[in-house]
Amino acid sequence: MGLVHEVRSAEEIKIIVFGLNDQEYGVEVTKVKSIERLENITRVPRTPKFVKGIINLRGTVTPIIDLKERLDIEGTDGTEHSRIIIISLGDIEVGLIVDSAYDVIDVPAQSIQPPPVIIGGVRSEYIRGIAKLEQRLLVLLNLDRILSAEELNQLSAAEGIGR
Repeated sequence: MGLVHEVRSAEEIKIIVFGLNDQEYGVEVTKVKSIERLENITRVPRTPKFVKGIINLRGTVTPIIDLKERLDIEGTDGTEHSRIIIISLGDIEVGLIVDSAYDVIDVPAQSIQPPPVIIGGVRSEYIRGIAKLEQRLLVLLNLDRILSAEELNQLSAAEGIGR
């Protein structure tokens, strides 16, 4: 009985669901360190436009990225529902500003389709796949491609500012 349960759970991926405008997105729980309230962000000069700055998160200087800006999605100002999803990319932690983070769900692996060439203006390189779930579609992001190696180096330098 235990083996059947283990096989069944291996076929599902735990996803954190978050919103950007009216679209639902998801990232694997294993990539997420924490979800934080939006707080004051210290701007850092000479960083890409999508890098909003840095925050001090429990003693760690963490670069913050506006995910809408990065994905070329029309932006809106933060609200009380806005959150920062803290993820690990390589050796650094990065915060992603989202409109809301509101669910953790199990997604059956077989429900994930390859991404179309372009979806809602978001380039397919940033998309891992599309999960088809009953009455909703969930865009799963490929966090490993959200930032290039050069951008990660820039963020790592920004992270070092607070040390």
